[in-house]
Parts: sequence; structure tokens; C-alpha cells
Amino acid sequence: MTPVLWKGIYPAFLTPFHADDSIHFEMFKKNLDAQLEAGIDGIILGGSLGEASTLTRDEKMSLLRFARQAISRPVPVIMNIAEQSTIDAIQFAKEAEKNGADGLMLLPPMRYKADDRETVEYFRRIAEAVSLPVMIYNNPYDYKIEVTLSMFLELAEIPNIQAVKESTRDVSNVTRMKNEFGERFRILCGVDTLALEEFALGADGWVCGLGDAFPVETVAIYRLMKAGRYPEALAIYRWFLPVLELDIHPKLVQYIKLAATLTGIGTEFVRAPRLMLEGEERRRVTTIIQNAIATRPAIPDFTMENKIKQTERV
Repeated sequence: MTPVLWKGIYPAFLTPFHADDSIHFEMFKKNLDAQLEAGIDGIILGGSLGEASTLTRDEKMSLLRFARQAISRPVPVIMNIAEQSTIDAIQFAKEAEKNGADGLMLLPPMRYKADDRETVEYFRRIAEAVSLPVMIYNNPYDYKIEVTLSMFLELAEIPNIQAVKESTRDVSNVTRMKNEFGERFRILCGVDTLALEEFALGADGWVCGLGDAFPVETVAIYRLMKAGRYPEALAIYRWFLPVLELDIHPKLVQYIKLAATLTGIGTEFVRAPRLMLEGEERRRVTTIIQNAIATRPAIPDFTMENKIKQTERV
């Protein structure tokens, strides 16, 4: 088992498919290799970008086992849990632990809008059913349930709940969490377009989307910010922003899969009810991505020379 430090770059991995809807494990490995080479600090499987709602339980476990065997250097493998019932979530969490997950990311109950007490109890029962470290996914924008400071106060009593994927889209929430809890919870930015701002406020990492297509630039922004090299990080971030905005669209899966395809480390196929992009929409998104590819910035030597050393230190 690889220790989970909840610091650095944790890409929310895509699930690449063949045209026949089967998982393209070879392309998954190619993407994984590119991200590990860039210096990522962990991987997250079975999230929204991974099209978890269309994957079977067996497919998720197959991806987990494959990722564990395929990683070329030790980084933690995190499995996302997004279930409708508490008992299903507990069973899935136990199965993920048995199949080699190093940690879990927990979404609130799906479909049912649980109140505060129900949400805390849901998280509590899952976390207490396993020995794995847990990151809470706080995304009221998409999932309509906010994990408030008072709820985190209760969750702080559970030792293996250690981090939060901060996706409230309110950057000041990073400061609220730090003021209230100090270093009790690691905070990872969950919105690509807010990463640099949240690093400036003390966020510990980034659960990224466009890192699936541009891993080197994603890692560079984090490393440079943590090294206090703000102007260099800002220059890369300004170049990146038009692409990062693809992460905050309902079709983020299609958009980011197209980006990964155009950078040579992904496939464009999605599972229904999603459909591949076409027409003017595809042309518009392709133009954004191709413009970014054509103007990719030079990455400071610091980032490339020290990425592995930095990973070893944290």
C-alpha cells in the first residue's frame, strides 16, 4: 500500500474506450505513463471524468487492479465512491480496499438530497467500514449538497477522513477551512479554473481534469507556486485558462476526452447517453485545444529537473 499524503497533483482519470464500448486499457496505460513522467502525485479512478455512472462494478475493479499493476513508480491510487445507498457504498469501499485502493474519495448520496445529519452519517459509516484514508468531495454546485464547516467539525472526529476536494467554487472557502481546522484536513482544489488562486490561499493540491491532456503544464503550475515562483506559474496559467474552462461545462467528459485525443494520450469515444461531439461544437472546442497545443509554453528547468525529487520529499 502506498501512503496517501493528499498533496500535489491528483488527476481525475478518464476511462478510454474502444469504438465497441470496451475499455481501452492500452490507452489508459499510455495516459498513465505520460502523467507519471510529468510528476503527478496520485491518481483518482471512477470519478465523473471517468464516466463512473456508466461503468459496472467489475469494470471499476478491473481499472483499479490494472492501475495498481501498471504504475511505474509508487503513487497512491484513489477510488471514487458515488452510490445511492449507504450499504452499497460500504460494500464498494470494502471491495476497493480488497482490490488494492490506497484511499477513497467520497461523494454525498446520489439522487437523494440528504440533509446535514444524513450526509455526515453517510460519510461516517463508509469511513468507519474501512481502514483507508478518505477525501470528502464537497461540490454543492453539481451535487446540491454542501459540506459545511459545522459538518466538517463532526467529520474531524473520524481519523481516516483526512482531506477535502474543494469544489464549492468559492475560493474563500480554502481560508475558512484553514482558519477553522488548521492542517487537520488537506485541501485539494477541484475546479481547474481556480487552481492557481487556491494555491495562493494555501491549498495543498489539485484534483485536475485537464491534466488528463496536459500533465506537464498542470504539474508545473503546482510546483512553481509551491516554490514561490508566482510569475512563472501565472504565465503558464494564463496560457492554460481557455482550455481549463472546458472543465466547467456539462460536457466536460467529451471536451477533455477530445483534448486528450488531440494531445495523443486519449480516445474520444464515450458511453451513451453521452455522444461524441460533432458539427460546430466540435469545431469550436477543437480550435481552443489546437490553439493551446500550438502555443504551449516553455516549462522552466526547475520543474522538469526536480519533479521526481519533489515527489520523494513530500
